[in-house]
Amino acid sequence: MMIRTETSADYDGVYQVNVKAFDDREDEARLVESIRNSEGFIPELSIVAEKDNEIVGHILLSKAVVQDGENTNDVIVLAPIAVMPNVQKQGIGKALILEGLDRCRTLGYDLVFLIGHPEYYPKFGFQPARQHGFELKQFEVSDNVFMVCELKEGALQKVKGELIYPKSFF
Repeated sequence: MMIRTETSADYDGVYQVNVKAFDDREDEARLVESIRNSEGFIPELSIVAEKDNEIVGHILLSKAVVQDGENTNDVIVLAPIAVMPNVQKQGIGKALILEGLDRCRTLGYDLVFLIGHPEYYPKFGFQPARQHGFELKQFEVSDNVFMVCELKEGALQKVKGELIYPKSFF
């Protein structure tokens, strides 16, 4: 398996992975397209897993902001991540997440947020965000699924406020 940056030649494969991984729904696949066409898109953070010349997984991390009054801080949101059903539970998602977090760190981002499964993401360093002074008002989600991962030590003490997903998510 190879983990690499997505290219335009991968778009159809990425679309199919997102449809298949989410029970033949196109919502996540359309979300990827919307983010690609937005200011928050960072090409290096659209990452694919390729096996036997086929796209079997994809992760997309993109820009968002945390707003606290007049202050805004650039952060990253992870959404979506998808793995073909026939190769799930083989470490592909894990490899994509680790690569994505590493690339975010390299690009100088300190915090990554997501809305996700509370039993899966903590092993990558994600923890409930509200207990660290973050709020999310655009979506109604429980505390245990709204999570943050600190990529730079001390970042959770420096940044507080409301996570604002960009309009490409709506």
